[in-house]
Amino acid sequence: MENLRKITKITRGTPSVDGAGVKLVRVIGRNDTRDYDPFLMLDAFDSVDPEDYIRGFPWHPHRGIETITYLIHGDIEHGDSLGNSGSILDGDCQWMTSGSGIIHQEMPKASQRMLGAQIWLNLPTKDKMTQPAYGDIPGADIPVIEENGVRVHVLSGDYKGHKGAFEGKYVQASYLDIELPAHHEWSLDTDPQDTLFVYIFFGKVNFDPLTPQWIDAKQAVLFSLGEKFWMQAADQDVRMILLSARPLREPIAWGGPIVMNTAAELQLAFRELDEHTFIKTASGYRGSL
Repeated sequence: MENLRKITKITRGTPSVDGAGVKLVRVIGRNDTRDYDPFLMLDAFDSVDPEDYIRGFPWHPHRGIETITYLIHGDIEHGDSLGNSGSILDGDCQWMTSGSGIIHQEMPKASQRMLGAQIWLNLPTKDKMTQPAYGDIPGADIPVIEENGVRVHVLSGDYKGHKGAFEGKYVQASYLDIELPAHHEWSLDTDPQDTLFVYIFFGKVNFDPLTPQWIDAKQAVLFSLGEKFWMQAADQDVRMILLSARPLREPIAWGGPIVMNTAAELQLAFRELDEHTFIKTASGYRGSL
């Protein structure tokens, strides 16, 4: 295949504990920002033991990023400083723009299986201090395209003329959830300038028809620029997410849950937290995407 995207980096991730004691895998993070730009972080979770996650993520701030939480299975209750509250359930997605500042909590509930991922997507410099907003994407609204046994859930972007359930205002990211049966192949035409990576929840995958290299689950795989993405499942069904977007190529200053462009902007954010001036949104405003 001409202009086929090739593997440039494989990231296994590190078992981590975050929030009030949630066990997860930090797949990409601070050391990967240049390669995965504009994607800052990927946390993956897959557990059948509620003790791994029910302590949750109590109230904490964000500024300068969008957080995208997608659940294949599970139940996460949430609330934020805009007055929003609710639950993310099987197949649902939450796309939150923190912008100038938001404080929220995410509290997983005991489930038969907690399976999903949270992505941090950077905001461009000009939009870092945009008004915060909240996007609720019910699983029922996410198009599922079935072809030759393959199921593609289109969370955002466009897949073969099918628009996703959500369209980002600031970074036009494509987010697909792909179910690939054993021994099947699947390909995708891609914008040759976009950063593109996948995370494999389960199964084993080959991404090159000429020089096979079978990649195990629980890893992120980053690809070179190109116009075509191709993959093949081994002898097990595969479940994976694919994300792509145009890189921002802007400076990054990262302090905990806040990502700005300069150290001075970080210092200001934390000073405002101390002075209780962090939230810029008018009282009673309920954000909307």
